[in-house]
Amino acid sequence: MSQENAIEFPEASFGDAGMGSARPDAEPGGGMPGLGPARPVNLRELVYDQLKDAFMVGYFAPGDYLNLRELADRFETSITPVREAVRRLVAEGALIDAPGRALRVPPLRRSRLIDLRQARIGIESMVTEMAVQRARPQDLDKLEAILDEAVSKSPKSPIDELTSNRKFHFTLYGIGGSPTLFRIIESLWLQYGPFLNLIHYTIDPNIRGSHKDHRRIIAAARDGDSGAARQALVADISRSFDILDAYTQKPR
Repeated sequence: MSQENAIEFPEASFGDAGMGSARPDAEPGGGMPGLGPARPVNLRELVYDQLKDAFMVGYFAPGDYLNLRELADRFETSITPVREAVRRLVAEGALIDAPGRALRVPPLRRSRLIDLRQARIGIESMVTEMAVQRARPQDLDKLEAILDEAVSKSPKSPIDELTSNRKFHFTLYGIGGSPTLFRIIESLWLQYGPFLNLIHYTIDPNIRGSHKDHRRIIAAARDGDSGAARQALVADISRSFDILDAYTQKPR
């Protein structure tokens, strides 16, 4: 993809996907969780948090370009806090440097996909077992309510679905009680979020609405069966990775 496909604000949405993904509304803030003018209360953190949320719910797609000046205009702030925020995202693997002072979401590569799959399954399944051991009935009720709310909302956009998915998983991992592991999982989702965009907008738009593995996690947790909860979590993670893995091996 050429750099001419870099994002343009405010007319375009936050990036032109390198693999043909669709986009949420192009209205300012449309579809992007929490996006709005940054206020002078530690601008770097505000910009970083909003961009982090966007990555984790799959707002960006593999191959998207981001331009610092356009981001600063979108956030209605100077370029300095934006530059500092995106430097963190580069360090965390969510962005890579591109020519002409642009930044790019890493493209989809099978080797990276396999690495992320192993890391996510290893860490997130461990934290899920911890959550089952610590969960109170009200915690599980909260998880159930997240799923019920997701199912009841109609019509659902991909961003709605991905936001509900993130909310479920991170509520579950928060129950696990490990801030250190929670931060590691956030870092993994920063890198994996664009792949979810690719699934929901390009590869399999009909994937939305399936929460069977999430329900299995809750049922296992109510039974105090951490092993069954782990199996359901691994199945949930593996499903999206299997879709992506098959996609990488198709001739194009």
